[in-house]
This record gives sequence, C-alpha cells and structure tokens, in this order.
Amino acid sequence: MPKSAPAAARRARPSAALIAATVAVLVSGCGLFGDSKSEKAAVSVFDIKPGQCFNPPSTVKSELSRLHAVPCDQPHTQESYASVPFASKDGSEVSAYPGDAALKSFADGACAQEYSGYVGKDYLDSSYFFTYLLPSARGWEQQKDRNVLCFVTTTGQQLTASVKNSKR
Repeated sequence: MPKSAPAAARRARPSAALIAATVAVLVSGCGLFGDSKSEKAAVSVFDIKPGQCFNPPSTVKSELSRLHAVPCDQPHTQESYASVPFASKDGSEVSAYPGDAALKSFADGACAQEYSGYVGKDYLDSSYFFTYLLPSARGWEQQKDRNVLCFVTTTGQQLTASVKNSKR
C-alpha cells in the first residue's frame, strides 16, 4: 500500500469548486496571501497543469474554484504533477458518480503510479508526499469532471524549486 499524505491532507474537487478536506496541508507553510500579489496567478481548478506550484489557502474553505499559482522558485508547498481521468477497475466507462471511496482508492493508486515519472524516484523512497483533488458528485454530473489532480506536497520545509526530476 503506497504511503500518501494523511487522510486529512486529501482534498475533493467539485464542479466549479473545491471542497477543502485538509487542515494540515491547508494551514501549513506560507499562506496564500503574501506580499507579492503580482507573482501569484489565479488558476481555475480545471486548468491546472503538471509543473504548476501552489501554496494552499491560509484558511480552510468549504468550496474553492481557483488556486493561486506561484513561481516554482518562490516558497511553496505543493506542485501539480498529473491529471488522471477516472477509470473503473475493469476499465469500463463510468457515467454515474462512483462515490468518495472509489475515487479515493483510484486516486491513491493513480497518483502513486504517476509519481516516479515526474519526481524521478519511487514514491515509497521519496522524501515528499502526495495529495490530490477529486471530482465531487455535482462536478461529475454538471461539469463532466472525471479527472483526479495529483500534487507533490511537503509537510516540512517549503520548496523553492520544482520537484520534477529532483530524485528526492
């Protein structure tokens, strides 16, 4: 079983909003609202691409539709590394919302599998963790949101460079 960020560090993504389900990650490190607003860009959760770096919001919010990206050479605690379309265990297309348990199980496996290709080191040997955003039932139905977004995260010192191919 792969290690992942604590259950409290996982977050879910509804249609045009996010349900923040993490306290530890959300309040860690530098807050979202720092001194240099010009270096932060609001990014729709539907437009997040691998390689973008983020600091989580400084306060827990039940719904978010955007995250504020920061340059990866600036202090941050999260970096997106994969967007994986949900697939059932047998590979068939799923039209009905599969539920939180099925999505979490899928995300744990999919994000762990994508990890080494981005970081350059097997997840079990890495000094980092991962977390993810999941589609909500509303997003699944209204927005046809079927992707799990995977993020490398740290629970210690903030990152000041991309983790891509860092082999850490």
